[in-house]
Amino acid sequence: VQLQASGGGLVQAGGSLRLSCAASGRTFNMGWFRQAPGKEREFVASINWNPFRIKYSDSVRGRFTISGYSDRNTAYLQMNSLKTDDTAVYYCVADDKKYSSIDDIWYKYWGQGTQVTVSS
Repeated sequence: VQLQASGGGLVQAGGSLRLSCAASGRTFNMGWFRQAPGKEREFVASINWNPFRIKYSDSVRGRFTISGYSDRNTAYLQMNSLKTDDTAVYYCVADDKKYSSIDDIWYKYWGQGTQVTVSS
């Protein structure tokens, strides 16, 4: 399975961006991680198709929304009220295990990463 992510860019603090991710094959869950310069990679959000379940990190809950279509193997990350701390490379992930996870080692498939830069 290959993942194609898009939608990153430069935005001012308080603005919004929407990331998209399309998988070339069937997935059971999809999600997003991010890595800022000099920091460890961190979980952002995940969506599990069946059972339907969504997870968010505390740092983005209430500002970001993950959604998607299981029959199209696509996921989206709507990012609102962006902060400079959200600046990072965002990675789309997916796996064929039944449940999602907040651990990056759980995911078999990774996209190429898309840069999100939030300016002050």
